[in-house]
Formats: sequence, C-alpha cells, structure tokens
Amino acid sequence: MEWLLIAVAVVLVASILVWRSRQNSLRAATELADALAEARQVNERLGGQIYHLSGSNPAAQQALADAAERHTAAGSQVDQARTPVQARLAKQTAVEGLYYIRAARIAMEMDPGPAVPELAGQATAGEVSEDRVIDFDNRRIAASPRPSAGTPNYYPGGRVAGRPVPAGWYSEPWWKPAMVAGVWGVGSALLFTSLFSGMAGVGYGAEGFEQGFGEGYADGLAAGDQGYGGPGGGDGGHDDGGGFDGGGFDGGGFDGGGFDGGGF
Repeated sequence: MEWLLIAVAVVLVASILVWRSRQNSLRAATELADALAEARQVNERLGGQIYHLSGSNPAAQQALADAAERHTAAGSQVDQARTPVQARLAKQTAVEGLYYIRAARIAMEMDPGPAVPELAGQATAGEVSEDRVIDFDNRRIAASPRPSAGTPNYYPGGRVAGRPVPAGWYSEPWWKPAMVAGVWGVGSALLFTSLFSGMAGVGYGAEGFEQGFGEGYADGLAAGDQGYGGPGGGDGGHDDGGGFDGGGFDGGGFDGGGFDGGGF
C-alpha cells in the first residue's frame, strides 16, 4: 500500500509539472504573438508615413531616408523574431523611425503629428540646446536644435553602442560608425566634449559619455547637480533595464539587447 501511494504521488507531481510546462509554453507563445502584432502595427504606420511624404529639402530628405532604413530594419527584425524581447526590439526600431518622420515634417515646417513614445535612454541623453560649430580631426562638425542646410542629419536621442547621443540636428552623423561597429573609436570622448561642453541641454561631460550616462551612471550624476531639459515629443517611457542600444541597429537583425517596449 505504501508503494502504491508513492507511485500515485510521483504520477501526480509529474502531471503537475507537465501541465505547468504546457501553460508556460502557451503563455510564451501568446506573448510573442502579441509583441509581433504590436511591432507590425507600428512598422505599418511607419511605412504609411514614409509613403505619403516627400522631402522638399536636404534635411527632410535625409530624415525620410533614415526613417525608411528603420522601416526596413524593423521588418527584418519582425521576420527573425523568435522571442518577445526580439519582437519588442523590432517595435522599438519602428518607433525610432517615427521620430525621423516627425523630424522630416518639422524640417518642412509641417505639423510634426502625434507624440511618439520615448525611446530608451532618450531622456537622459539630453538634447542640443544651442548652435555649436567645432573643428575636429580636420573637419567641421556642427550641432543645432533646428534643421538647416548645414545641419541636415537628425538623431532623436538615446544610446548608441552603450553611450548617450543627444537629440538634435548635426552636420554629419558622427555616431554612425559606432552604430555600425557596435563600439566607439578613439577620440570619441574628445569629440563629445568639444561639441557639448557647457551646453545646457546636455547635463553630463566626457566621463558620463564614456561610462554610459543613462544606464545607471552614478545615479544620473546626481552628485554633480547637473540637469537639463529633456527632448520633447514623447508621451510615454520605454525603459527595459537592459536597454535598447542603438549600437545593435545594423539594418536588420538583433544584438541581443532588450527593452520593455511599453505601450504604444
């Protein structure tokens, strides 16, 4: 009789474990399906905006080209997604594309449209709050809070390869080599210091840049009493604890980073 009770208990425990495993699998499949549906919805919205806009000046044309690049990348990421985290990364790529749509509309002096959810790391990255021009490595680099013929390259603000890049308009996409390679080159901290030192909209310096301000760096440099006015345009927050990292954007695919992709 004792052995019979033990056998029944073993069968019961095994049945419970199998049931829990099936429930977890079902839950994961549902979560993935929901995340993929959200990513597709945002990317379809992005594609529609790209289709209906035509750039009338270099800044708008560049912003639309960047939006199209994000649209293609998000589509590729959706196709490759096998986990909810990867699907949410695809959504985040599409959301970034919507920022470029807003930038294009602003460059053409149009209404920017509805607010877009805040990108991970965007609030702490800061924003260009004044015109700056520097000479660096035998080239002229300019930053401005406004689009112009001299600053046609927009970035919505956030992290690239683990480091913050302030939102604004630039003469060249100085962050793009790090975005493609996934690492920053020698001299990047000097460039950052030269371009943003003392700027009210960027409340951290070279040390914060190098150590990844916005990813827990010294609790936001709280001890330094440094602040700034974050970039506008957001109505919600995306923060994942792991962080969507622009360094993983390579025209498609994933870098293993994640974000929580809050509601859109």
